[in-house]
Amino acid sequence: MSNSSLRVPAQTAVEQCMNLGADESCAVVTDDTRQAIGEALYDVASETTDDAVLVRYPPGDQHGAEPPEPVAAAMAGADVVLAPTTKSLSHTQARTAANEAGARVATLPGITDGVFLLGLDADYESIRDECERLLAQLEGADQVRVTTDLGTDITFEPGSREWRLDTGIVHEPGGMSNLPAGEIFVSPEDANGTYVVDGTMMPHGKLDGRTLEFEVEDGYVTRISDDEVRADVEEAAEEVGDAAYNLAELGIGTNLAVEDLVGSVLLDEKAAGTVHIALGDDHGIGGDTHAPIHLDGIITEPTVYADGKSVELPTA
Repeated sequence: MSNSSLRVPAQTAVEQCMNLGADESCAVVTDDTRQAIGEALYDVASETTDDAVLVRYPPGDQHGAEPPEPVAAAMAGADVVLAPTTKSLSHTQARTAANEAGARVATLPGITDGVFLLGLDADYESIRDECERLLAQLEGADQVRVTTDLGTDITFEPGSREWRLDTGIVHEPGGMSNLPAGEIFVSPEDANGTYVVDGTMMPHGKLDGRTLEFEVEDGYVTRISDDEVRADVEEAAEEVGDAAYNLAELGIGTNLAVEDLVGSVLLDEKAAGTVHIALGDDHGIGGDTHAPIHLDGIITEPTVYADGKSVELPTA
């Protein structure tokens, strides 16, 4: 796809989401398979500021793998970072260091041209309003329970960890968002129960009628029904042990423009009214677990309760 086709979503990202200023620096970090999106973002950024760079490197081996040191240095030295990459930089020390240095960061892990066009064709002010409406219902709850007709029944205890908003509006120094954006999430201190993924999950993509079942005890996944997902987690566990099985995240999608799942975790986890639950790394989202994986599973048609009271979820 040509850069000109990607110009409108690139403008949304650079102008509305990041609010890049003429006196600011911008680093666009991409890889060999996402070059067109990276170049579209760079083209728009370079029209706003003379201090823009495009940094490209070979795709990482897995989500959460650290980028090469020169890439990390470029991220930490910029005011604004946009990272359309094959493998996620969201849960990396490089991204954390950039935020700590004051950079405003948006990661676009696994982004495709189609997802870029669809997911950035949204009113991010409305998405922010939905996030804040959900936060008012969830903030301060001791327990959050999620159920579905397919067998999900799991209870989370956020404890002292705060809910975070991924609104796509990244205007403050040190701010962080995925793009496409649209979710409210927490890294819980504890969780117990069963969750059944019926939407999208890597390495499968959209499940199309299949379901994957996970059992959770005391904040760790103790059983995974799917052989491929289990193999990925076991491989990570060879490096970090039980941290790979950490119940890392509970999230709720708020992107009103995403009406149907397309098989991209990046986009599908933002679909309004869905829930996603992740295992593995959570150090970048309010937790304290470091792991080389962060596997989100999207759950459709959930019911959510905060301290026993039904939560009104957004609908597209």
